[in-house]
Amino acid sequence: MTQTHTRTAGDGDPQETGAEPQSTVGPLPLKGVRVLELGNYIAAPTAGRMLADFGADVLKIERPRTGDELRGWRLHAGDTSLLYRTINRNKRSAVLDLRSEDGRAAVLALVADADIVLENFRPGTLERWGLGPDVLEAANPDLVLVRVSAFGQTGPLSSRPGFAAVAEAHSGFRALVGDPDRPPVRVGVSIGDSIAGMQAAFGAVMMLFDRERARTRDTGAADDAPRASLAQRTVDVALHEAMFSVMESLVPDHSLTGDLRTRTGGRTEGIAPSNAYTCAGGDSVVIAGNGDGIFARYMEVIGRPDLGARPDLQDNAGRWAARDELDEAIGAWTGAHPLEHVLAELEGAGVPAGPIHTAADLVADPQLRARNMIQEFDVADGDGPDATVHRSIAFPGITPVLGGTGLPVRSLGPALGADTEQALLETGLDRDLIDRILTAGAPPATTVDSQEDRT
Repeated sequence: MTQTHTRTAGDGDPQETGAEPQSTVGPLPLKGVRVLELGNYIAAPTAGRMLADFGADVLKIERPRTGDELRGWRLHAGDTSLLYRTINRNKRSAVLDLRSEDGRAAVLALVADADIVLENFRPGTLERWGLGPDVLEAANPDLVLVRVSAFGQTGPLSSRPGFAAVAEAHSGFRALVGDPDRPPVRVGVSIGDSIAGMQAAFGAVMMLFDRERARTRDTGAADDAPRASLAQRTVDVALHEAMFSVMESLVPDHSLTGDLRTRTGGRTEGIAPSNAYTCAGGDSVVIAGNGDGIFARYMEVIGRPDLGARPDLQDNAGRWAARDELDEAIGAWTGAHPLEHVLAELEGAGVPAGPIHTAADLVADPQLRARNMIQEFDVADGDGPDATVHRSIAFPGITPVLGGTGLPVRSLGPALGADTEQALLETGLDRDLIDRILTAGAPPATTVDSQEDRT
């Protein structure tokens, strides 16, 4: 059932930053874990979002005046985009200038109480700001550090800047996306950032688990064992490696045969029949009838039992060789029937198939709504008193599901600096230092190398 949240995303409403979700799983699994996010854009903030979704207290550090540049991406109105509100849900925001003495002092005080630090600056940036791993470890010897960059912290390309688009190309992924007779294309979302963010979140939890396991080993072993260094607790995620990790057998296949896979449009190399087809009326359907046990009944549905019985089509290798013939037969059948008929017939025969949904379809999708994957908020298009509030805006829910239904989103991405004072007070910092940081307000933005903080 979709939840409609009457609170507004913006201006630091206490309901947004302090509300506990009602969950059938009891306390959220990461409740009590403190995360300091020094990341911009999508990769590291995706990791922070995943940790925050399951209960971690994630404090996002943003630069003065402008904050995370994501606030201005795909901006429809006001000064904070829905993309920012989505990627940075369930977090708090504090404004600090990491290049200033006061900003560094504040960050190190926050590090002292943190379990995890996330960052996705260009390698060497934190070190130049006096916030390198040795400094962080001195502030908190138990810290887990997660670093996300284009090519990793080591190797000949480590100093290069790069967004996910470059990483997708460098990983071999982009060479496989699109039609064979056209240039490679990009998928419609920042998939490289998202996959890297997932790996960063997994790495953070993995190292946190390892740290806690070391603390709970039998007393003698735990007392005698040397403390793991921060270098041993650093998770180094490279965008291009994250994408390379999902390339399946691309490299082994080439290593064995010398063949170079190329783009196959809606198909997947070596698997058939699996493609998108046009139905009567113009709607499209994706049908994955490539399983050996599925193929015969699939051909029965489309009125071609002769194809289902052919000896040369009883395995994927044979069907891949005949892929054009199969797609022509399937396309002739789907083109003669409306989408609803096609889906009903395939479902009845147990053949995997589905429509190609748009955003409008997703908002109304009963499966998503049944699992709380569509949640609605009233959203302000800015953080000031003159902002316009838009009612019942749909946002994606939290995955994976725990306890039978998706957890409620506690808050959307916060107003810039909404939690600066509270976060600094929690550290016990000198009040004069806190006041200097707060009264600095919005100093002129120092020009930063545009490559410096991009992954």
